[in-house]
Amino acid sequence: MAADDLPGAEPDYKATVFLPSPAFPMRAGLPQREPAWLARWEAMGLYRRLREQSKGRPGFELHDGPPYANGHLHIGHALNKILKDFVVRSRQMLGYDSAYVPGWDCHGLPIEWKIEEQYRAQGLDKDSVPINELRAECRRFAEGWIDIQRAEFKRLGVTGDWDHPYLTMSYDAEATIAAEFMAFVMNGSLYRGSKPVMWSVVEQTALAEAEVEYHEHQSTTIWVKFPVVDAPSSDLSDATVLIWTTTPWTIPQNRAICFNPHLVYGLYRVTAAPEDNWAKPGDMLLMADALAEGVFTQARVEAFEKRRAVSAKELAALTCAHPLRDLDPEFAFDVPMLAGDHVTDEAGTGFVHTAPAHGADDYNVAINAQDAFLDFRNKGRAEYLQHILPHNVLPDGAFREDLPLFGGARIFDAKGKEGDANRRVVEKLIEAGALLARGRLRHSYPHSWRSKAPLIFRNTPQWFIAIDKPLEDGLGAHGDTIRARALKSIEELVAFTPRTGRNRLHSMIAARPDWVVSRQRAWGVPLTCFRNRETGVLLRDPEVNARIVAAFRAEGADAWFADGAKARFLGNGYDPEDWDKVDDILDVWFDSGSTHAFALRDRGGRWPADVYLEGTDQHRGWFHSSLLQGCGTRGRAPYRAVVTHGFTLDEKGEKMSKSRGNVVAPEKVVAEYGADILRLWVATTDYTEDQRIGPKILKSVADGYRRLRNGFRFMLGALAEFDEAERVAPADMPELERWVLHRLAELDAEVRAGYEAFAYQKVYAALFTFVTADLSAFYFDIRKDALYCDAPDSVRRRACRTVMDLLFHRLTTWLAPILAFTMEEVWLERFPGDDSSVHLQVFPETPAAWRDAALAAKWAKVRAVRRVVLGALEIERREKRIGAALEAAPIVHVEDAETRAACASVDMADVCITSALTLSGDPAPDAAFRLPEAPGVAVEHVAADGAKCARCWKVLPDVGAHRHAAVCARCDAALDIIPSARGAGG
Repeated sequence: MAADDLPGAEPDYKATVFLPSPAFPMRAGLPQREPAWLARWEAMGLYRRLREQSKGRPGFELHDGPPYANGHLHIGHALNKILKDFVVRSRQMLGYDSAYVPGWDCHGLPIEWKIEEQYRAQGLDKDSVPINELRAECRRFAEGWIDIQRAEFKRLGVTGDWDHPYLTMSYDAEATIAAEFMAFVMNGSLYRGSKPVMWSVVEQTALAEAEVEYHEHQSTTIWVKFPVVDAPSSDLSDATVLIWTTTPWTIPQNRAICFNPHLVYGLYRVTAAPEDNWAKPGDMLLMADALAEGVFTQARVEAFEKRRAVSAKELAALTCAHPLRDLDPEFAFDVPMLAGDHVTDEAGTGFVHTAPAHGADDYNVAINAQDAFLDFRNKGRAEYLQHILPHNVLPDGAFREDLPLFGGARIFDAKGKEGDANRRVVEKLIEAGALLARGRLRHSYPHSWRSKAPLIFRNTPQWFIAIDKPLEDGLGAHGDTIRARALKSIEELVAFTPRTGRNRLHSMIAARPDWVVSRQRAWGVPLTCFRNRETGVLLRDPEVNARIVAAFRAEGADAWFADGAKARFLGNGYDPEDWDKVDDILDVWFDSGSTHAFALRDRGGRWPADVYLEGTDQHRGWFHSSLLQGCGTRGRAPYRAVVTHGFTLDEKGEKMSKSRGNVVAPEKVVAEYGADILRLWVATTDYTEDQRIGPKILKSVADGYRRLRNGFRFMLGALAEFDEAERVAPADMPELERWVLHRLAELDAEVRAGYEAFAYQKVYAALFTFVTADLSAFYFDIRKDALYCDAPDSVRRRACRTVMDLLFHRLTTWLAPILAFTMEEVWLERFPGDDSSVHLQVFPETPAAWRDAALAAKWAKVRAVRRVVLGALEIERREKRIGAALEAAPIVHVEDAETRAACASVDMADVCITSALTLSGDPAPDAAFRLPEAPGVAVEHVAADGAKCARCWKVLPDVGAHRHAAVCARCDAALDIIPSARGAGG
């Protein structure tokens, strides 16, 4: 006799219930398992296969902004590359041929510095090392870091042509960079000029704006008296013009004083001051009215009076003497007054000390003001420029040794610390009786973004690209000058994400000076040009240019520095003695700004690129230099869209630093959680703003990941042995399944639009909410009973499994760009095979006919009522009046007739997972359960009537009244057709 046949024995129907048992593990083990998927993709040639199967599709090109080939990745690198991977993978799955060629920026000072450090450790003087030996060391150094960074990027799951990256130091790249540079030579926009440029004393080279960052700095401030030597009225003849500066060391280079004709100025007399004061009673001072009170306070003046107003016309007629005139003939020249809009009355005195060799505004005002300098009105231009642009400051930040009074004084030393120049200038001003006051000021000051040392403006001969010179190059569709083309591109040709990027880049381009492209270093692409020794004219010869490009493609840019290079490239048509070969190297931003030419155009890629994606600092960096370069050689921006992300901060919103101990290293996150958690963190952030990361945030992301993973695990179990013969047409599906299809149609549009707009946070939020709220907490919860207990051939169960299949294909592909590893794991659970990969799929087409707004509105009402019922059941469980929801048969009071009708048309007991449920329009008793957010709905607890079904556990009156023992009618019918039911209580 079987146990089930014993009197009172509980039948065992466990074998007849379709409980899922997926092999898919709940614990992901990502850190251990992800490397195997990477190896699998490598072995199957996934990137190559993607390119092969994408032939004929519309192209999409994200052009990679090259990271610098030095150092391990930081969290900003990880964010950047993961975002790019989202772009590339999502466009591929949207049906594009979305190639990705990673690149590296290889030239530049940081690498050169590292090699110089190695030389110093060996006791070598870098200047004694042949330049091409130094360059070879730099190349080897960069190659080593490229290999390291490539492995680190690949570990993040970033797909791309890693075997064939572009490198700015490859021979082909160096040849193209040189060709791009020579295009500026040929179109006449390159010129040699003597201008004040940002100069790094530590690095001993000029810096571009993109290489400058601003930090707090304490400066010595001084108020200096310039005696008037010529005036239109006698009362001004005894006055002094008062200036204020934060750079005392520039006083020896003063050549003029600027005023603003729109400010109000006055002549002031000191009437009382301490005996030991620099300001003396009787001193007559000219300054702006708005600043007089503050000046006299700083100068410890006890009393003063305003004698009269002074007009702009009177100021323009003044001539001053240099304050050091009486100490040395070097300074025995007149100082004119020049009008300048850059002068304000917000700080200082309303007069600006003007040293054209050390300031952009100073230079711009003085360069065309020769007539104001009486001593030079009838002299040549060269003599005038030599006067206003003295070369007093040497590359190491010291005054030239023969500069009277200050020879050898240092502005900053080799480590960027303040030298003795300011002190010595102040001492001489005191000696001359020209100092009124001094102080200290903390303010924002330019620093090198590499050495972090403060910079100076220094007049040096450099090579510039003129951005306002009309170009007759046949590329004028968007303007005749580089600036005009760049602004037109920003305004009309380029889309920006976020939109604020447009204004930021536009304002930078609109205000920027000419581009200084020369650097006095060794590791880079040289300025491949020749200058006539007698005339200074640049050589413009296409045949010479072609020889240079051909040599660089074969030998690299080292060919420029090889013995005999000048004669080799000039050829037989020119006498080498007539020409100087320029040995400066190009600004590395010109290198990276040219990448569109050799990484896109020369490789047969799309031009312009569809998108450039980098950090917001690249508005002054790569976006900026690429824009100028593209407009100069192609007539427009080399990109159609610019996407920018913010900086990554710690959990408190503070900048990461080793000293604070708050650095989150990507390799540590990957080792603890896996790359997919890092990728998911990127997807959860609003990357357009500054983001935060830390242990608590990562734990929260990991918790969300587990909820997602649990949803996929359920789907995989529900789809075990799913067969096409089970498939049910949408028209034949129950309402609940058709509601899911409606949600899929809505999501399909949302996901596609989100990926198209680079809105990854919106994509992920929509999918996470759908999986956790719409599926796990609602649809899956309701349909577990049908999946487990309905007969295999029931329409409801087959429809459910059909919907699960449709969900699977969409959710795995929709999430694959974000969770690259996990979605591959999920896909292979259903579709194993050496050639199988979710990343070879495209987003499935979702029929618009699945949308059903009326059905969605109805089920919104049903779900609102369900939430109240579930709340009531939770109270009953907590109070231990029931052990499970199936022990309940509540009465649900619904005031709104339309909502009540919607609920009456569906099986609300099934929806609420109770054994029975009664709908009522009658008023609910006061004790009924209610939720504030669902007015008009109340739930009255009633225990279910009947016995518990031994198979589905519902409590129903008919249990025990069927052929199979202790089951309900639904289960009895199912058992009739399930082979394993034989002997199980029958």
